[in-house]
Amino acid sequence: MTETAILADQLRKTFDDVVAVDQISLAVPRGTVLGLLGANGAGKTTMVRMLTTVLKPTSGRGVVNGFDVIEEQQAVRRNIGLAGQYAAVDENLTGRENLVLVGRLTHIDKTAARQRAVELLDQFRLTEAADRPVRTYSGGMRRRLDLGAALVTHPPVLFLDEPTTGLDPASRLDLWAVIETLVSDGTTVLLTTQYLEEADRLADNIVVIDKGLIAAEGTAAQLKARLGDTVIEFELADAAIANTAAGLLGGTIAAGTVVRLVMSHGAVTLRDALNQLAAADITPENVALREPTLDDVFLTLTGNSGVNS
Repeated sequence: MTETAILADQLRKTFDDVVAVDQISLAVPRGTVLGLLGANGAGKTTMVRMLTTVLKPTSGRGVVNGFDVIEEQQAVRRNIGLAGQYAAVDENLTGRENLVLVGRLTHIDKTAARQRAVELLDQFRLTEAADRPVRTYSGGMRRRLDLGAALVTHPPVLFLDEPTTGLDPASRLDLWAVIETLVSDGTTVLLTTQYLEEADRLADNIVVIDKGLIAAEGTAAQLKARLGDTVIEFELADAAIANTAAGLLGGTIAAGTVVRLVMSHGAVTLRDALNQLAAADITPENVALREPTLDDVFLTLTGNSGVNS
């Protein structure tokens, strides 16, 4: 069996005159997590849809668990699980009924489907709510059920398209723990996300996509290191003063009146920056120091001020 579970070779997708994905190549080793990051419209969801046979590539080649996404679509579908950005479960059915239905639709016999539902309900801490209609579930419970539905067939490869978007911090941590357990058991995961901390915790490697192209690739630590280890933000009284301060400091305007610097040696830089501003008779309204975030990565790598699905 090949050591590469997911392979994209020059994958390209166009919609009329719009190039959504432009000859992207990537490889995901078996039993690892690839984090796919990109702003709204960057092409990451299109990549997932091509690799899961939802969309046919315009050109290029995709292989999942050894099967070609164009020539062997049914085999690919038998080998993957897919959880999208929104829970794709029937609100009028119970949690148990949803899982059994997925099992039956994937040709698992009734007894095995019921047993698998019991296992997944226990794994995702949904046993007590198993026989309640899904419409009574919280957002976190629905997301866990949706991920459970993607795992009914024990797929060796799992595609997760922003699985924790909209979840509260506690529910997000719960889902992260489940994903980590799956990977430790050998599952390969391609994860799209808008949370740097999510990619930092879960992904062995990260690919940043911008306008259909790969803008950067590496671990979360490597990507953040490209920026520096500290972000300094100065909030100024108005936009004109912020523009003057940005010119003095070599920073960027992050949000109207906020000037952002990203670099190493934050304490020294902060002292020097304050001295420069004082010499120009500029006094910040507020000053903040923090670690780089996904917004900082995208502002630097792609020119976007943030990431949205």
